[in-house]
Amino acid sequence: MTKNFPKVFLYLLGTLFLLNLVQSTFTQLIFDEAYYWYYAQNLDWGYFDHPPMVALLIWIGSFVSDGELGVRLMSCILQVGTILLLWLLVETPKKKDFVPHFFVLLFAMPLFNVYGFFTLPDTALLFFTALFLFVYHSFLKEQRLVKALIMGIVMAALMYSKYHAVLVILFVLLSNISLLKNKFAWIAVAVALACYTPHLMWLYDHDFISIKYHISERPNQPYSFSGFTLGYLLNLIANFGLLFPWFYWALFKSNSKDLFTRALLFLCYGVIIFFFISSFQKRTQTQWVIVLCIPMALLAYQFILNHPLWRKWMFRVGVLSALLFLYARAWLVYEPLLPLQYEAHGNRERVENLSQFLQENPAVFENSYREASMYQFYSGKPAFSLNNAFYRRNQYSIDSSEYKVKHKKVGYITKFASSGDFQYMDRVGDTVYTNYITDFKPLRKLRCFINQDELSLNGQETLLKVYNPYASPIALEDITINVSYLNAYKQIKDLKKLDYTPLHKNTEFLKAADTTYFKFRLEPPKFENPAFIRFSISEYGLRPAINSESIKI
Repeated sequence: MTKNFPKVFLYLLGTLFLLNLVQSTFTQLIFDEAYYWYYAQNLDWGYFDHPPMVALLIWIGSFVSDGELGVRLMSCILQVGTILLLWLLVETPKKKDFVPHFFVLLFAMPLFNVYGFFTLPDTALLFFTALFLFVYHSFLKEQRLVKALIMGIVMAALMYSKYHAVLVILFVLLSNISLLKNKFAWIAVAVALACYTPHLMWLYDHDFISIKYHISERPNQPYSFSGFTLGYLLNLIANFGLLFPWFYWALFKSNSKDLFTRALLFLCYGVIIFFFISSFQKRTQTQWVIVLCIPMALLAYQFILNHPLWRKWMFRVGVLSALLFLYARAWLVYEPLLPLQYEAHGNRERVENLSQFLQENPAVFENSYREASMYQFYSGKPAFSLNNAFYRRNQYSIDSSEYKVKHKKVGYITKFASSGDFQYMDRVGDTVYTNYITDFKPLRKLRCFINQDELSLNGQETLLKVYNPYASPIALEDITINVSYLNAYKQIKDLKKLDYTPLHKNTEFLKAADTTYFKFRLEPPKFENPAFIRFSISEYGLRPAINSESIKI
């Protein structure tokens, strides 16, 4: 063991692992973790926002603990694996003389640091990127069938982690275009596709809802340099913390001395350029470029091994960075250490207070899948997110959770209410009112379709198809069909009741498990140049839902 891993390496790795276990146990969940924990309650081949790897990891951890540690256990383990793989990929005996520098370099990357205990899709993305590069490095040395099979499985695991994984595979391929002529490379692709087929089938069965959301349905806003491009450039710095000059100088000074280094460079520059171009169309989030941490760590460590002055100052700044991060990590557990509040603070207490009011009644949060999943985790009671037209669809929109609260007495928690049966204080200190609904009857799974070619704003009559997936008919008097008018950035600017009549006279119900047809006319909205419409059905007085895709006018 010590042949590849010196004792000091194993001691430092073990210390970091124990630190992450302790951190995982005593830090309350953040909202995204609670949402992915909600995924894991019903394992599937896909989810609304992401592929299923994050749910699988949480599910595995739940066999050890049903608390925060269970949610995060596999993240702690995967980071150990990522560090081991990175160390093995550094091929120089000199590395054994500078083990602390290696850990300081890794610990200085903020997101790499926190993904050692937070469980998010990027945790698996980091590990499988490192594993993919490790297998590819071995494949370059000796191309055999068994290695092609392994590489195919790892590529599939990478894609099961997060859709951004396609960039990793693409840019490694572009760095060595001769792979297109390599039969073993094609075998690897075939194996990857075979392993990924269950998710592709899930996407097909769900009308590619995840792809549509990420590519076209996510709301946007007009371009601004400071909010989009400058924000992206700051994200590139934020991913590497105080040591960002060392990382980017190492990238700039590195040469394509071999195919593997060339792959690292293509991956770095490819991701940077791809999201730079993307920043002119939409905001980028800091974690979108997290995959850079893997190749950049390898390049930066190789660079400091060969440059003593850079190595000395990197270590000094890196130790300072590590101390700051340790203090910040302690603050995640003990809020008084800083005069700031983070989303990991106070969740258990807020849920307990609300749970005492609701007793055994389910909680329904309007427009908050985050609060719904957090409530369910800490209370152990059913919760549901009812999404209206001004929010977005999410996992609660496509799974069966609606049926668990249907026809029950629920506590309805909404920021739209000005009074209620009792008050609830949300995370940011705003008062939210809760009202009891004795017989809760959501119908959020109704879907609307039209022939887009017939659509116009000039009063022309158009046919609307409303599909009722429920097992019972729905009285037309219990619903209202509305239309939302959106601008070019998918932002709702107007919502009004649709002028519609049933196609067939004497129609009084939406037929069960069937489609009902209506005639309607669109009126111009209150603003100029609408770009899209969306149909929104309100049921039993609830606010209009999201019942169709955004349809271009």
